[in-house]
Amino acid sequence: MSDDSFNMSLRKFLKTVGVTSQQEIEAAVRAAAAEGRLPAGKLTARAVITIDEIGLSHEISGQIDTDQG
Repeated sequence: MSDDSFNMSLRKFLKTVGVTSQQEIEAAVRAAAAEGRLPAGKLTARAVITIDEIGLSHEISGQIDTDQG
């Protein structure tokens, strides 16, 4: 395993995760706001990264503030 190749591949994957996740969250928040379903304040978000081949399951959770005030 080449460290350089591994790091580049990992960074590319994580960039894709970040960019596509942000796009999906923004679209869902806009749709919820347009439909009057967006609660004020914070939304609880959770992301799970899994790699079945090596038994990895990593969960990240946090808050996204939607308060416009």
